[in-house]
Amino acid sequence: MNGVRNVLLAVVTALLVGCGTTNTVPITGRKQNLMVSDEKVLSLSNEQYSQYMKSAKPSTNAANTAMVRRVGQRIANAVENYLNTHGLSQEVKNYSWEFNLVQDNQVNAFCMPGGKIVVYEGLLPVTQDETSLAIVLGHEVAHAVAKHSAEQMSTAIRQQYGAQALGAVLAGAGASSNLQTIAGNVFGLGAKGASAKYSRNHESEADHLGIIFAAMAGYDPQAAVSFWQRMSKATGGGSNSWLSTHPSDATRIKQIQEWMPEALQYYHGGTASTAARTANSAVGTQTAVPTKKPMREIHIK
Repeated sequence: MNGVRNVLLAVVTALLVGCGTTNTVPITGRKQNLMVSDEKVLSLSNEQYSQYMKSAKPSTNAANTAMVRRVGQRIANAVENYLNTHGLSQEVKNYSWEFNLVQDNQVNAFCMPGGKIVVYEGLLPVTQDETSLAIVLGHEVAHAVAKHSAEQMSTAIRQQYGAQALGAVLAGAGASSNLQTIAGNVFGLGAKGASAKYSRNHESEADHLGIIFAAMAGYDPQAAVSFWQRMSKATGGGSNSWLSTHPSDATRIKQIQEWMPEALQYYHGGTASTAARTANSAVGTQTAVPTKKPMREIHIK
């Protein structure tokens, strides 16, 4: 069985090596191989986003809508400044930031490639203040900057090609359909577990980058811990399943605490002082709202 496995691995590797382009995620330095172009991803994203906004109901709360846009743009300005000053100005052209608040009671937010970010009204009772909202929007901006959608699309393409290649090789060798299925599972091709793992890794990376992006914009990253604790209660404690597309709440909070010293360097000046000043000047003289101790915990059933 090991011999067959090694032969199959060599065949699939030969088919996939050299495909795509290598990209480096800012700050974390993680390498990723992308098989779809920025232009293709952005085209699909804009199309899907336009369709969604046609059916969505924008919030009628002018103050909350303005807050979402103000905080989001402040973070976007800080991130773009960081990219420009670290030799990544070519990436900035990929972003067309847009921040919207919609009428939906879900405790959630999402980001489309290119910077189209939507916050549901149901999330605001959990964020409670601008600083915690910045933690959320930093997380969503991170998904765009780290090109997570493009990476997941690339993974799906490899899984499809890999599964087809394995099927062809095994069928040509006279292998039974049962053996072909086993071989596919050995390599995780098309398996839900593999896709879920990628999603969990991306969520963790977005948490990591997100608190740093919030700090760059002048928001205290320490608000992330209490926010995710409230989020855990509001969503019923999350999932501990390895098939979950998000890290468990306990894992998420532990990781954020481990990344906090790095994020605080940006918040207190460090390598992000220019980014914070640029972000502040871009939105006027307004300063970040200090993190408040929650007056009460939110329980959403």
